[in-house]
Amino acid sequence: MPALTPDDLFARLAELGIETTTVEHPPVFTVAESQAVIEALPGGHTKNLFLKDKKGNLFLVVVGQDVPVDLKSLHGPLGAASRLSFGSAELLDEVLGVKPGSVTAFAPVNDGAGRVRVIVDAELMDHAQINCHPLVNTATTAIARDDLIRFLRATGHEPLILAVPRRTEAPVGVDAAAVGADAAPGGA
Repeated sequence: MPALTPDDLFARLAELGIETTTVEHPPVFTVAESQAVIEALPGGHTKNLFLKDKKGNLFLVVVGQDVPVDLKSLHGPLGAASRLSFGSAELLDEVLGVKPGSVTAFAPVNDGAGRVRVIVDAELMDHAQINCHPLVNTATTAIARDDLIRFLRATGHEPLILAVPRRTEAPVGVDAAAVGADAAPGGA
């Protein structure tokens, strides 16, 4: 089945009785580029990581935009077979039907085979509203926290709410930007 378009996604959300608000904007890839979106939509803005372990298990980790995820220890609480690495652009497109820069908590709608395990950071769930890309990085969609969970369940993905491990601060003398780049709010 071909990947859904944003309009298909909005129709699916409407079928579930889920109300959203969407703001269109130029493509965003970094937190700095998305400052206007952050100001336009209150709530938690997301960073999404498409990860895999050595056995091919796939994970979509959804955290707040500024969370410095500790990828070296994340495999433990997830029960992954090994340390995690990023899935390729080809695998991302094949499984979630999105391109790099557009990874989103909405993408499991395209994973009809249920290959991806969805993890949502517990701290992100403190926000009443969560902001995600609607399958493309040229818009951001606000959805109520509980509606996001209901949507994920409707896609056949029971999200694991987990306190995602954080990296410690960068060592003295090390540029924090060099330690790991954060993705744009709403996706990627």
